[in-house]
Amino acid sequence: MLASARGHSGAHRDKARILMLGLDSAGKTTILYRLKLNETVCTIPTIGFHVETVEPIPNVTFTVWDVAGQERIRPLWRHYFVNTDGLVFVLDSADPERFLEARTELNAMLNDEELRDVPFLVMANKQDLPGARKPMELVDELGLMKIEGHRWHIQGCCAVNGEGLVEGLEVLTNFVKQFQNTRTS
Repeated sequence: MLASARGHSGAHRDKARILMLGLDSAGKTTILYRLKLNETVCTIPTIGFHVETVEPIPNVTFTVWDVAGQERIRPLWRHYFVNTDGLVFVLDSADPERFLEARTELNAMLNDEELRDVPFLVMANKQDLPGARKPMELVDELGLMKIEGHRWHIQGCCAVNGEGLVEGLEVLTNFVKQFQNTRTS
C-alpha cells in the first residue's frame, strides 16, 4: 500500500502492490529489471512470475508482480488480482496483429471484481521499433475511452533504454494514492 511507512533513513515512504501483466513478449520483464537495476538484461520468456521491489520515484516503493503472459498462463492471472493497488499493462506497440488480443485480455481483467476501480497504466512499449503505434493511436485500438470505473493513463516507452518508464509510473503513483485513499475511507 501507499500507506505511511518509514524507511531505514527515517524518510517517509509510500508503498503499493502493483501487478504487471500483458501478452507474452511485450517487454514486462525487461521493464521490471530496467526499473530495478537501471540496466537492460537479457531475458527469456517468463514461466510463472517475478516479484521485485522497486523505487521508481524517490520515496515510492512498488512491489511489482511480473506474471507470465503466454496464453495458457493467462487464466491464472486472476489469482494475482487480490489486494492490487495498481495495474501496469504492457503492450508491444509494434505488433498490431495482437492489439485485439491485448484489448480482450485487458477488458477481461478490468471486469474482474477483484480489480474493480483499480487504476492502470498502459505501457506502450517498443516505441523505438519501426512501425510502432503512438500512444494516442493505441487508445482507440485498446478501447480505453470506453472503460468505466478505472483511472488510466497510456505512456509510450522503450524498456531497453528506459525512456518513458518513470514518467508513466509517476502518473500511476498519483492514481494509486487516490485509489488507496478512497478504499480506506
